[in-house]
Amino acid sequence: LHLGCAWVFILLLPGLSDGGKLLVVPMDGSHWLSMRKVVEKLTERGHEVVVVIPEVSWQMQRTQGYTVKTYPVSYTLEELNNAFYEYVATHLKNLPFPMNALALYKTSVHVFRTFFIQCKNLFSSKETLQYLNQSSFDAVLTDPIFMCGATLANYFSLPFVFFMRGFPCNLHYEAPQCPSPLSYTPRLFTFNSDHMTFFQRVENALVALLELVYCNGFYEDAIKFSSEVLQRDVSLIDLLHSASIWLLRFDFVFEYVRPVMPNMVFIGGINCAEMKPLSK
Repeated sequence: LHLGCAWVFILLLPGLSDGGKLLVVPMDGSHWLSMRKVVEKLTERGHEVVVVIPEVSWQMQRTQGYTVKTYPVSYTLEELNNAFYEYVATHLKNLPFPMNALALYKTSVHVFRTFFIQCKNLFSSKETLQYLNQSSFDAVLTDPIFMCGATLANYFSLPFVFFMRGFPCNLHYEAPQCPSPLSYTPRLFTFNSDHMTFFQRVENALVALLELVYCNGFYEDAIKFSSEVLQRDVSLIDLLHSASIWLLRFDFVFEYVRPVMPNMVFIGGINCAEMKPLSK
């Protein structure tokens, strides 16, 4: 693990290597717009980059500089759009509690399952898997929100780097085994600050207990499929904890103070690569 982490770190630094071979497994939409800038920079610095994408997608068009490998999928662009429209529409509904939470959970599970079809289609494409296996990649760079990149990296026994904003249910801190002091680290959706009353801390602890439960619902298909592909029982933590480096697209100073691991690198602002001067 330490050797893999060191190799990946050297691969991502400018001027310290002759160029490695990197497999990129991105996420569609705005996630890819941020990652694309990094991929282009890696290519400019002499690395050979292959981006594997589904034939049906929103934003992932071919560009010069890196190789794009596509694979067939079993859904249409209309089905992809409908799943996302339903997800957005549910967030805009003004439902009372707990109906709002249940509706959001249901539509989130649907979106996660729809997008994970991409991963099943990828592993169903023998031609794509053969190409990836014969390409002798040094590492994998992936946005892990739908788990496919992590599953693929584990399948090929490659070191992998996460490029992400964050997971639901605190997984981006849970998987690297960061200490998570519930007394001053508020959980998502509690709307608490880091200065909590006793009852708010109790609420915080209860939400923390529920996080992995509802996250297992989000990733039920991913866990089941990954177990089949890897031929062993896996959990969410199993898929994520061996990541060599976590590149987190937010700024540490804008988050509540908390301990983090040495392989977690905060790169907030990288999604603002195309900066424009402020208007007068």
